[in-house]
Amino acid sequence: MTKRKLYTFIAIIILVGVYAYDAYFDHQVAEEIIEEGTSVKTETNAYFLPTSTTGQVVHHEGYSLSYSEPHEQAEWVAYELKKSHLSSTNFKRPYFEIDKAVKSGAAHWRNYKNSGYDRGHLCPAGDRKYSQFAHDETFLTSNISPQKHDFNSGVWNRLEQKTRYWANKYDGVFVVSGGILKGQMKTIGEEKVSVPNQFYKVLIDNNSGQTKMLAFLMPHKNSDEPLYKFVVSVDEVEELTGIDFFAELDDAVENKLEASNSYKNWSFN
Repeated sequence: MTKRKLYTFIAIIILVGVYAYDAYFDHQVAEEIIEEGTSVKTETNAYFLPTSTTGQVVHHEGYSLSYSEPHEQAEWVAYELKKSHLSSTNFKRPYFEIDKAVKSGAAHWRNYKNSGYDRGHLCPAGDRKYSQFAHDETFLTSNISPQKHDFNSGVWNRLEQKTRYWANKYDGVFVVSGGILKGQMKTIGEEKVSVPNQFYKVLIDNNSGQTKMLAFLMPHKNSDEPLYKFVVSVDEVEELTGIDFFAELDDAVENKLEASNSYKNWSFN
């Protein structure tokens, strides 16, 4: 073997070794991210986390989620919105990134490109303005669902703003949001991300002296109707989704609150 061929052979061996090391390192990093995503973070109130029908729960610093691989999105995203979390700080909007903590693989943001649907946040960036990291964390693809623009910027946005109002008034609320991933749905992108026909948001206030719940169920279209028109019982959302929202509550309290569709204890002013 000539020196030239020998050097070429050695260079190829080194190159293969570098690629193999990079692949191994990337795999290890991914495994660490997945492992980290299985431990409850301090900003997530584990006591109020819903059950998962998918068996794939991921915990981030500012929210937790249950990922549905068949629908390539979360069946629920849950987080505590404290009064201290509310801020008017405006951070620069980051790019969306694939959530590496989802073991089955989260959907790519390109599924939404030219689809006619917004990348609709389930945990809004506006609820996580208390730090740059918490804000940017909401731009993981596991935290988005396809939403019509007029819905996302209309009635859904009004509900998000009202949720902040209640968080301020009641010194914090716990929030669970998601799409109804049942029935016939359109899909978008190569990964066939499901487009929910309805979205829900369930709230619980456990800080203002008397535990109370409130649930909303909205058709996936904009509306000028007042928000209380979309109030339903938590039981109704549970029946549609198969999710048990507040299983850790005392059964008597849970059953009474989840059966009610009354909003009289919540201020809509």
